[in-house]
Amino acid sequence: VIDRIERLEEEKSALAEDIKEIYAEAKGTGYEPKIIRRIIKLRKMDIEKRREEDQLLDLYKSAIGME
Repeated sequence: VIDRIERLEEEKSALAEDIKEIYAEAKGTGYEPKIIRRIIKLRKMDIEKRREEDQLLDLYKSAIGME
């Protein structure tokens, strides 16, 4: 069990490094990594949850005069 966990932790570290390199590559070609991360987060989110969050954000922004 320990060996399997250690092997998976090594794989996880390697994958994290690969992802970091992809973000660096994207930044080098003019993309904004912060926005890419946000898009990925939104795509993982349930559609209804995302709509509800967007509506609340709009409501709060309106309440403080941002729109």
